[in-house]
Amino acid sequence: MRLAGPLRVVVIILTAGLTWILVSLLLGTQSGFSRLQQLLSSPENLPTAEPRPRRYKCGLPQPCPEQHLAFRLVSGAANVIGPKICLEDKMLMSSVKNNVGRGLNIALVNGVNGDLIDVRFFDMWAGDVNELLKFIRTLHEGTLVFVASYDDPATKMNEETRRIFSELGSSVAKELGFRDSWVFVGAKGVQDKSPFEQHTKNSKSTNKYEGWPEALEMEGCIPQRKADGQ
Repeated sequence: MRLAGPLRVVVIILTAGLTWILVSLLLGTQSGFSRLQQLLSSPENLPTAEPRPRRYKCGLPQPCPEQHLAFRLVSGAANVIGPKICLEDKMLMSSVKNNVGRGLNIALVNGVNGDLIDVRFFDMWAGDVNELLKFIRTLHEGTLVFVASYDDPATKMNEETRRIFSELGSSVAKELGFRDSWVFVGAKGVQDKSPFEQHTKNSKSTNKYEGWPEALEMEGCIPQRKADGQ
């Protein structure tokens, strides 16, 4: 009977100690009391993280309408960071995929169903322009053409190359110059100039990098072509 009192005290102390350890583990390194006060306070007073803005296909801030293809183009930055071509949340060309290079990076896409036809890059500084011409001369009607420049897009361009890009809807192909930045989406058989094109001239007075203008980014929604060609 004499041990009942001391044992009870020991049990109480051990219980209190274990409870405190458990509370500390559950509530973190903060003071248990202050943390408990925070948890019991009004939800209105609790700190809340800023909600992240929702992103849609290819990082677009808004979803595309039905029967439209979401895309995002990024030109190369100087001769250091390669370009990117994204379509319907699929990366078609990028440095990570190891399928981009100096010059013009081009992805051909079926304008009806959005399927990828082919991707290639063409060195417009030291390459053979005839390889590019073989690639773009025989496009099928309605084929979408995605273009992103990297380093130098124009030195090897000849009159025929510029004419074909103009026929695909480009407004600047005829004036594209050495180390310009250029992103463009055109199509075989278009009647008007493409609304999807950006171009920055290589100019010492405005260049962002030493010897190159800033990289360009362009995103949007392209209407799919109907199977009957409309």
